[in-house]
Amino acid sequence: MLTLHVAEHSPETAVLADGASIAAVGPYDGLAAAHPAARVRRWPGILTPGLLNPYGPELLEATYHPDPREADRFGTEPIGGERAAALFRTDPARLGASARRGVQRLLAHGTVAVAGELRARPVLDAVRRAGLAVGARPPRLPAPPSLSPTPLVLLPPLTEGGPARFAVFDVADRGELVGRGAATCVATVIGGRLVYRSR
Repeated sequence: MLTLHVAEHSPETAVLADGASIAAVGPYDGLAAAHPAARVRRWPGILTPGLLNPYGPELLEATYHPDPREADRFGTEPIGGERAAALFRTDPARLGASARRGVQRLLAHGTVAVAGELRARPVLDAVRRAGLAVGARPPRLPAPPSLSPTPLVLLPPLTEGGPARFAVFDVADRGELVGRGAATCVATVIGGRLVYRSR
């Protein structure tokens, strides 16, 4: 089934997805006219190729993402450092569940790829199941690790025949995206599937 994605502030880069692949990229009016039967998804903001987060190991293997049911004990924010390491040592089974929650946080920040050498099998499984691409780290990393790192690393432009993998941010342009960060994400698509949508 064809799905046409268009964002309010980037109608010139609408994406026609055919399952897991991109059938076409171009101005919305032209794609809509050529494919009148396509399902249309309209978004605020701009449609982008999505982000690469270079901190895969730090965010998924060295950070504990609490279960909402643990909020009274651990709060709701990610826990890093020795405290996270102690939690994983005490109960190694926590790593897989934490990684799955961490992946959901990444998707909610428009991340469609991670970088860094992931070693733990539960983390690798969580990344694979989500469909996140795994890329090479940039030669220089900003610090500290973050779900919205500075600078943001956008993937190369979307192309016909490429994977239907992209993210939409509720901003007017890329300059505003850089200024406000990845938390402005309203939708993330991987493999043609809507894997995150803001409420």
